[in-house]
Amino acid sequence: MAGTAGTGGTGGTGRTGGIRTAPAVGITTAALTSVALLSHSAQAAPSAPVKPSLEEVRKKVDDLYHQAGAATQKYNAAKEKTEKQRKKADRLLDDVARRADRLNEARQELGSFAAAQYRTGTASHTATTMLAEDPQGFFDQNHLADRLTERQKKTVDAYRTQQASATKQRTEATRSLEKLGDSRDDLRTSKRTVQKKLGEARELLSELTAGEKARLAAIERAKEREAEHEAEELARKERQEKDQGAGQQGADSGSGSSPGSDIRSGSNTGPGSGSGADSGPGSTDGSYATKAAKVIDFAEAQIGKPYVWGATGPDSYDCSGLTQDAWKAAGITLPRTTWDQVKAGTTVSTADAEPGDLVFFYDDISHVGIYIGDGKMIHAPKPGAKVRVESIYNMPIHSMARPA
Repeated sequence: MAGTAGTGGTGGTGRTGGIRTAPAVGITTAALTSVALLSHSAQAAPSAPVKPSLEEVRKKVDDLYHQAGAATQKYNAAKEKTEKQRKKADRLLDDVARRADRLNEARQELGSFAAAQYRTGTASHTATTMLAEDPQGFFDQNHLADRLTERQKKTVDAYRTQQASATKQRTEATRSLEKLGDSRDDLRTSKRTVQKKLGEARELLSELTAGEKARLAAIERAKEREAEHEAEELARKERQEKDQGAGQQGADSGSGSSPGSDIRSGSNTGPGSGSGADSGPGSTDGSYATKAAKVIDFAEAQIGKPYVWGATGPDSYDCSGLTQDAWKAAGITLPRTTWDQVKAGTTVSTADAEPGDLVFFYDDISHVGIYIGDGKMIHAPKPGAKVRVESIYNMPIHSMARPA
């Protein structure tokens, strides 16, 4: 019996201690085969990339437009710097040419002196001095200077002055041209950045189906309605504050308890007769209101014109180009970029905002609009859009400023 058991342990039936093992080997082989097949299948057919949701697309496109807006301001700054540098370089080159003419005239006069001395036989070292490329060493010798007449001395001094000035201007002109080259490089870089961001945004939008574009437009409209609601709330508060202010002024006028009210009105008809022209913090005087009215009239006339990055009118605008041109209509010159425009006026709070004020957006101050009251503004929004009226709450507000 023992021999038979030993034979079973080493034979084809695969028993170990009376347990059959052959089926386990078959299962393991099958499992390994399945894993290998699954692995091969995974390598042969990778899963398709997950398509972003419409909200993700909207946020990405908005972010690209924001980046393009910031790059546009860099482009505007580089363009402005390039134009200034070009004008400076042209001015310096013109000056160099004028100085060269004067230098030639002085050289000719010195040459006439030398020729005269040669004809009279007194040229010697004086003629050499006059016509030398570097006469300074000769001029420092007293015995030569003594031989020059008063007129000749003045001519020599004028020549030396013109020569030094021309050398200085040539050096400055060379440096100016080098800076101009750097400015043009910055301009090209900014332009490429804007075009790249806008291209990425267009590509994202082009991948959407007609149905997706319609749903995306619906999301945008819902976002605009939310911003409009915030604007309405601000308008309601503004009206409430004005009504309260008017009621308080009326009470002060009726009771005659407003000290010095006759001074504010500019008349002397007795206490309580004033007009109460100063309406408290945040109010603006008539001069600003008049300018602001011109600004808003101009901006309203531009509604419907296309946004074009880098444009300053009259057929198209970017955001800061519109604000610059609108305030120019009121006689105020604003800088070109949003980054400089925000520094050009007095900062005011949203609660104290008045029509005509500039409202700036985003942490990087890359967008600007013209406040028209009731929580709304006129602005040139983004590529593909037109100048329009919108709620100031469509974008995160950075600050507000009063230019004049």
